Amino acid sequence: MLAITIRQLEYATATARFGGVTAASEALHISQPALSVSLAQLEATLGQPLFLRRPGGRITPTSFGRSWLAQAQEQLDALTRLMSGETPAAPVRLACFEDLAPTLLAPLLRKLAATAPGIAIVPDVLPFEAITEGLRAGRIDLALTWDLGLDDACHRNVLRQVAPHAICAADNPLAAHARRGVTLDMVARYPLILADQGLSLGHMRALFSARDLPFTVAHRTASLDLLRSYAANGHGVGLSYTRPWGRRASCGAKLATVTLTDAGTEPIILARLAANALTPQADRIAGLIPTLFTATDPDQTDGET
Repeated sequence: MLAITIRQLEYATATARFGGVTAASEALHISQPALSVSLAQLEATLGQPLFLRRPGGRITPTSFGRSWLAQAQEQLDALTRLMSGETPAAPVRLACFEDLAPTLLAPLLRKLAATAPGIAIVPDVLPFEAITEGLRAGRIDLALTWDLGLDDACHRNVLRQVAPHAICAADNPLAAHARRGVTLDMVARYPLILADQGLSLGHMRALFSARDLPFTVAHRTASLDLLRSYAANGHGVGLSYTRPWGRRASCGAKLATVTLTDAGTEPIILARLAANALTPQADRIAGLIPTLFTATDPDQTDGET
């Protein structure tokens, strides 16, 4: 445990700054004996004198004292900046759910860099469970995610409501309904392809179970990209809320995306732990992100036809 107090540092640096105990005690509004006792205790702790005492009350720092007092002043100045919030700002830690990241994260970071160029942002792409844990532990300031797996301890700002869609090969009969959309009953007639993410998987299953619709899961894929490839190659019909641009899977096979008209919507949210006091920089980013989101999904007709 440190035996030196902040008060002793203040007394010693003030004595050096004002050139004597009397002047320092007057400036600090304390008695001269109290300041003298404090200095004597500090020098005893250090084992060396900080000042040369001369007749007339004028004192000057010793060689040791000059160096020590300069460092003491630096520490006091740093503490002053710390308490006033003037310390260098830590980067804003922004997490994004892994399936949303390819379509949302980079454009959002570009807009934030243009709107708030002085604020550093550290992005992190994570699954649901890691986002929830990171928010609770204070390792994440803000998170872009679906509203799944978060409890009442998290504050939610809804950015966009999104309907789920079916993904199928371009020659699948469902593709003919691309403009009108399809129902869950129509999709349930095909083997399903679902992303193998615990919360997302359970949510997709619940869409059919809530309506007592029988269904078969043919494949559980590790990523949305693989789900789209399976669907484009005729291995079943994929289900997803996240909707990348283009009409081809990564493998080059053509696909169609068809909105589910009777499955409701799910919100993309900006989440934060309500009890986590954000830095001014993180609070600024939290206010900017909703203004940088479009009200609806972008036009998905662009790209491969």
